[in-house]
Parts: sequence; structure tokens; C-alpha cells
Amino acid sequence: MTLGLTPRQGDLLSTTVTFCEGRVSEDSIYAVLHRECFNLFGDEVFADLFKDVGRRSVPPMIVAVVMVLQRIEGCSDREAVDRFAFDVRWKYAAGGLAFDYPGFVHTVLVDMRARLARSDRPDRIFEVTLAAAKAAGLVGRKRVLDSTPLYDAVATMDTVTLVRSGIRGLLKAAGADLGGQLRAVLAREDDYAGAGKPVCDYDDKVARRELVDALAKDAMAALGVLDGVELDEPVDQAAKLLATLIGQDLDQDEVGVFRIARRVAKDRVISTVDPQARHGHKTAARGFDGYKGHLAIDPDTEIITATSVTAGNTGDAEPAAGLLADDLPAPAPTAGDGAGAGEPENVVVHEGHGAAELAELGTEPLAVYGDAAYGAGPLLAVLEQASAAVMVKVQPPVAPAGRFAKDRFVIDTAAATVTCPANATVALRPAKGGGGTARFGALCAKCPLVAGCTKSTAGRTIKITAYEGELTRARTMQRDPAWRAEYRATRPKVERKIGHLMRRKHGGRRARVRGTDKVAADFSLLAAAVNLARLAVLGITRTTRSGWSAATA
Repeated sequence: MTLGLTPRQGDLLSTTVTFCEGRVSEDSIYAVLHRECFNLFGDEVFADLFKDVGRRSVPPMIVAVVMVLQRIEGCSDREAVDRFAFDVRWKYAAGGLAFDYPGFVHTVLVDMRARLARSDRPDRIFEVTLAAAKAAGLVGRKRVLDSTPLYDAVATMDTVTLVRSGIRGLLKAAGADLGGQLRAVLAREDDYAGAGKPVCDYDDKVARRELVDALAKDAMAALGVLDGVELDEPVDQAAKLLATLIGQDLDQDEVGVFRIARRVAKDRVISTVDPQARHGHKTAARGFDGYKGHLAIDPDTEIITATSVTAGNTGDAEPAAGLLADDLPAPAPTAGDGAGAGEPENVVVHEGHGAAELAELGTEPLAVYGDAAYGAGPLLAVLEQASAAVMVKVQPPVAPAGRFAKDRFVIDTAAATVTCPANATVALRPAKGGGGTARFGALCAKCPLVAGCTKSTAGRTIKITAYEGELTRARTMQRDPAWRAEYRATRPKVERKIGHLMRRKHGGRRARVRGTDKVAADFSLLAAAVNLARLAVLGITRTTRSGWSAATA
């Protein structure tokens, strides 16, 4: 398929331009797309997705505009192509097309997403909108980080459904010959052809236990057939998934009977339809199933600068360095590649300009804001090494029953000592991975403050991590009233931006697709649409002479 080209000259008598001008607000996403769609999403931006020979594609600029409007309005693929066919604003946004400009089938959107996913720049629509914002001077050196739940697009399965679905998936992937060998060892009277839960009297505990045991033994028998056999990738993946399902949810007692385990596996697969979705918790009392969408914004202009999607059980701080990758200095080699011997192996050391050097270059130092979920040692270390202003909240240390917390102890990492509130000092024994442990032992027996410190007969023990210095410095900074005032004025702005992203249930809070990569691409496209809506409000325009500029900078 070759590159289709969007018409630039419309019929004066049938164009949507004269109809929409004066009716469509100048600060709407339709107006900014109408003015700048050729500058943002010109057909040449997508030229690498198409070949030199073949039939003409639907012009990719038109498809890109439809994809953006689809995300901002929360439409399905079929709804989106209907809107393009009958909503005048959509054709106006696509460069002012004629009223009777032909539509296209919804599979064109499916095809474009697949082409983008296979390309070297799968998030180019987001990248183009961000580049325009940067060129207009709308992206500064402040970043606010946060995350939000993205509910999965499938039903969460219970253990029985999971195991049966896993067997069914393995049989389907195996094909006729290998599938026949697998079916020969299955003992249950079940052809595993249809989806859903097997028939059982689920009110009968004995019947439930027998069903679980029979399913597990069928699964184990099928995996036994595959042991030592060289498998192609689909069968190998199905076998690994089935083994994971058995291992995470089932235990075998001393007589060999399988029972549902009385625990929840740490990384539990919750669906065979979407094996990458996970149980997640935004708070201790609020759980969800699916993924987490992570984002960074410029708080002054509310432009989204980066997005990422992870499984629902991923900590907020884990993808934070990736969100800041374009803002941090280039990474130097890690400790394993010749960095300092004292550096933890999992920290990336950045060789960037210090704050003074950045000031001389006229570049403002990076400032990163985040709630307590981002107050993790590895991220703090990366920010400090990049000479960034750490505006990340760190939880204070606590001790049970109101006893002395760790911050009441004087920890001297240089001298490798720890001094308690009663001025007793002990040596800090270093740990292999960094940090260490200080044991006060017998000193606590005669201490007058022992009741407020520990109830252990072995005395108080203090453990520090490899990032104790970073955590201590962050806690010290956030006691400053000026720090707290800046944090409270800036960090909450990301919540409003999350509200803009999540205002539509379909494709907002609820994922429209399955799998981390597809959900991440969809989330990036949603961020691009929200950025464009924001750029419209800020009055962004582009001229040949001055490039991108904004009325409100």
C-alpha cells in the first residue's frame, strides 16, 4: 500500500470551512487541528509506514486526525468513522474537507495502529504534539509525576476458570497432532472446547475440591507430555502460562491432592485473555484490576511530557526515571561497568551539569514533584546525581506503639556508627548490597529510655538502606516551610490533568485494548489528544517565519 495524500484545495461551494468558521470556537481542538493539521500530522510524517508500490492508502493525516478526535471523545473505531462521515467538525479538523468527502471503514484505524506499533516511532503522534509545545516555549524544567488506574478490558477470572482456560489455550495452540497426545492424558470428561466455568455444584465443598483437583491433575498431565519436547513459540507460551496458573493458585497436600492456596501470589495472573493485567492497589483500601498509567506534566502549562503504562501491581517510582529520560542528563556506566565501588548496582549514575554549570549555560535545573509513592531511594539517588531539585515527598520513619523512630538516632555512615537517643553508640555492620545493621543488644538492658525504644529482650536494632543518605536529606528538606508551600502549590496540578485523561470511561479509565504494549500506545495517543486540546486553549500557531508560538506562554 502506498502513501495517500490529503487534498489541500477544497471546493469553495462544498467545503466545511465557511460553514464551521464562526460556529467552532477558536480555542477548541477542532479549530487548532484545522489550522495546524498539515504542520502537525502531514502525510510525510507517516511515509515510512507505506511502500513505494501498491494501491493508495487513506491519507494518513486524515487517519491521524480521526485517531486523535476518537481518543478525546471516547469513541470506538466504528463510532469514530461514523463521526468522520457525518460530523462536520471532524472534516473541518482534517483540513477543511468537503461535506461529501468519502469516509472509510473502521479497519483502517486498526491497520494504522498496527503499522505504528511495528515502526521505529510508535508514539509519533504524541511526540509531534510535544515537539510543537516545546518549540512554542510551553515546556519548562518542572515535572510533576503521578499515576492512575487503568481498568482492564477483560473479566477477572477465578482459579477454576483460569486453570481450565489455561488447558483450553494449550490445546488450541498445540494443533492436531500434539493436541491429540495431550487429550489422551486428560482424565476429566471435558473436551475443553468452550469457554467458561465447568459444570459443578459449587455449593458443595466436596464437589468443588474434587473439581479443583481434577483440573490440576489434567493440567499437570498435559505439562508432563511436553516435558523435554522442543516446542514452537505459541505452544511454549501457552505451556508457561498454564504452569504459572497452577503454581500461583494451587497447593498440593501430603497425599497429592491439589487445593486452592490460602494466599494471593505476588504477581498473580488474573486472566488468560490478558495475561499481563494484574491486581493493583492505588491505596490500601482501594483495589483494581488492570494496569497503571503513569505521566509527567509541566505544571505551569499543564502539557503532558511523557507517559508510560505498567502492570497494576507496579510501584509508582519504578517507571519514574523513564518518564524523565528526556529531561535527565545522559546516563554514565553503572557500577558493574566501572562506576564507583560504593554505588549500588541498580542505580544509574548521571554525568550531567551541576546546578551552577546549568545556571552559567542559561538552563534552569530540573525540578521533580511527586507524592510519597515516589519517595523511594533509587529515584532520589537518580535525581540528586542529575542535580535536580527534589520536590518529592518522603514518608517519615515510624516505629510501633509510638516508640523512637529511626530519625531519633544519629546515623554516621562515614564513621559507620549509630548513636541512640540515650547517647549510646554502636558500630554499623555493612550489608552486602549497601546500608547495614546496628544492634544495641545488652546496652538496652540498663538504658533508662528502653521503654520508649523497644520491648525486645535482644535490644533495639536499626537497619539502614543503601539510600539512607538520600532519604534523610529529602526528609530534612521537606521540613522547610518554603518547600512545603511550593509542593502544595504545584504537585496537585497533575490531578486535574488526570481528570482530563479519565473523563471518558471508554478508552479513559477503562482500557480499550489488551496487553501492556497496546494499552501504552492507546494511553500515549490519549495524552496527545489532551495535549492538543490544551494547545488550542493556549492559542498555539505556526508561521513559516517564526515557527511555533503561543498566545499564552
